[in-house]
Amino acid sequence: MPEPPRLIATDLDGTIVRSDGTVSARTVDALARVEAAGSTLVMVTGRPPRWMRDIAAAVAHHGVAICANGAVRYDLHTETVLSADLIEPEVLAEAVGRLRAIDPDLRFAVEYPGSFVYEDSHILHRWNAKVLGGRAVDDATLVSRGGVKLLAFHPDADPDVLAEKAEQVLEGIVTVTHSSGRGLLEMSAPGVTKASALAAFCTERGIGAADVVSFGDMPNDLPMLTWAGTSYGVANAHPLVRAAATHTTGSNDDDGVAQVLERLFP
Repeated sequence: MPEPPRLIATDLDGTIVRSDGTVSARTVDALARVEAAGSTLVMVTGRPPRWMRDIAAAVAHHGVAICANGAVRYDLHTETVLSADLIEPEVLAEAVGRLRAIDPDLRFAVEYPGSFVYEDSHILHRWNAKVLGGRAVDDATLVSRGGVKLLAFHPDADPDVLAEKAEQVLEGIVTVTHSSGRGLLEMSAPGVTKASALAAFCTERGIGAADVVSFGDMPNDLPMLTWAGTSYGVANAHPLVRAAATHTTGSNDDDGVAQVLERLFP
């Protein structure tokens, strides 16, 4: 029997989290098999740490997490932030200014490791910013403190088109991606991606890309999926993800990740 992979890296929403927001018992069991076999389990997500408590409980506190698209390392066992890569205040201000110039309908928010601030606007109220755990601030306060992620919201834009425009004006300033299927951009410090954080984590442990199996569903997963030696796009994934992954598996609602893990860790 071949040796199991040394590390499993999986996205959460749309990948192991079902459409109803739950993680199935089958998937929890499959994730537990990874650590039981002596391999390392890493959740790699766009979520901020404050959204990880329910996930930590759902997966029985198995593994560690890379949050905010690579900007934050989070221990699921202890529910603590281990490290964070920040976008500096002056960079936040520059990025917001450039994006406002290309589309005045964009509205902005900034994620910190443990909190969230946003512009007090009708558009963001439609996105339930208060429900998401944030507080409204003025323009100066918005960019006054370094954050792990800059968010740009548009009520109507196609996310792929919006991301392309943003990448053109923000090259070298921040890293741009998206993951929601709506007009929402997510920006990290230059060079910070799910792949950069995962590669650093693996290097610390002497694990090479060839020993990693990764799973994802959206464009923010692409760097990780193309870095890992073996990658799976779930059936419900964005077309770019299905094209880039080395394999496909069942959808999130069909426990596609668990299907693979059960074969790898019998």
